Amino acid sequence: MSSHSAPPGPDLQALRLEPARLRGERGWTYDELADRSGLSRRTLIETEQGRTIGSLKTWHALAHTLHAPLDELFCTFCTGATPSHHPHD
Repeated sequence: MSSHSAPPGPDLQALRLEPARLRGERGWTYDELADRSGLSRRTLIETEQGRTIGSLKTWHALAHTLHAPLDELFCTFCTGATPSHHPHD
């Protein structure tokens, strides 16, 4: 029996707010971000409103367009999680 506990659930609310925050900092509309990223306006809205978690391709496009590393976009996703210090478990 393992003494490790399961990680906390992901914070999807915080995850969806990060691209909205970065878009807002730049003063971009959904249309502007869509034009710059190559993503559809609908994808952006659904991601920011939490209707979809988005694909890795979506997050990659957002990271590139917003000049934000993926780890910056995802850092709020695992709030409260403690990284394992047992890489071979």
